[in-house]
Amino acid sequence: MYPLEAKLGALARVRLASLPTAMSPAQRLARSLGIAHLWFKRDDLIGFGFGGNKVRGLEFLLADAIARQADIVVTGAGPQSNHVRATAAAAAFAGIESLAILWGSPPPRTEGNYLLTRMLGGKVRFTGNPDRASVDAEIESVVADMARAGRRPYGIPRGGACALGVAAHILAVYETAAHCAESGIRPDLVLLAAGSGATYAGWLLGVKSLHLPWRVESVTVSRPAVEVRRRVLALGDAAAETLDLPVALSDGDVVVHDGFIGEGYGIASAEGMEAIRLTARTEGIFLDPTYTGKAFAGLAALISRGRVASEDTVIFVHTGGAPALFTARAEVL
Repeated sequence: MYPLEAKLGALARVRLASLPTAMSPAQRLARSLGIAHLWFKRDDLIGFGFGGNKVRGLEFLLADAIARQADIVVTGAGPQSNHVRATAAAAAFAGIESLAILWGSPPPRTEGNYLLTRMLGGKVRFTGNPDRASVDAEIESVVADMARAGRRPYGIPRGGACALGVAAHILAVYETAAHCAESGIRPDLVLLAAGSGATYAGWLLGVKSLHLPWRVESVTVSRPAVEVRRRVLALGDAAAETLDLPVALSDGDVVVHDGFIGEGYGIASAEGMEAIRLTARTEGIFLDPTYTGKAFAGLAALISRGRVASEDTVIFVHTGGAPALFTARAEVL
């Protein structure tokens, strides 16, 4: 066990996920893309609340909420948020009430992650404002109002983007490094979707702390690349300070590829849906239209442009999100 792994592993934690998650080879898909080796880190198979890597951070966040004797967990995002759905599942598991602050107005159909959040007993409140930042202000306001009313709310930022969330993804790197060492896998590139930034910050810190020769790059699915870089660096600093980590991120560590968001966050793109179809038909693996489909479209483009060498071994971090496939928007495409 690595020293930092032991330190982070000692943090209070509620075991939700089935870990380690699998590493699946995808050689037919690799050949179709023109690279030597492709592996999927299968956090979609994490085994709790319909899966996804958000469960990793929630193990630590839920433990912190319980330690603070919280009687309600408050978080937020959009109606099809993986994080909101996973948070509702974690709260249900612990017997704690949950409230999700969602931007905009109620959708015309109760489907996908929104359906699962409601099925899990999660309460929802819409901001009436399509600006995603409206969620952040509303979470703070609701938590403050509840505390004044005598409740014990526990606020979680959008996407679980905080120091404890980052710590969980550092541990995911150690898990992956151990698997690679045992199996003789020598990655050249790790690629993942970047949304709130916590997953990417954790992977960068983990790889840097182990002095691994892996390039860790991301494809933004929600924000301009410059904003993603700023968020990732800030989260890296917060995690390093809060958890007293012996490693920090610099601007040169953060590589964010833009151009694959399409019409906007949470809106399926033609390129992303083509990546979903290709992956399903070659490997029987389902990506999602919000995160992994767009990120994989980015990987395919990087390979076609010569940004990834034909002899490279690539790990694609599958962060989950399958419920978004069962929506009207995905069905149309």
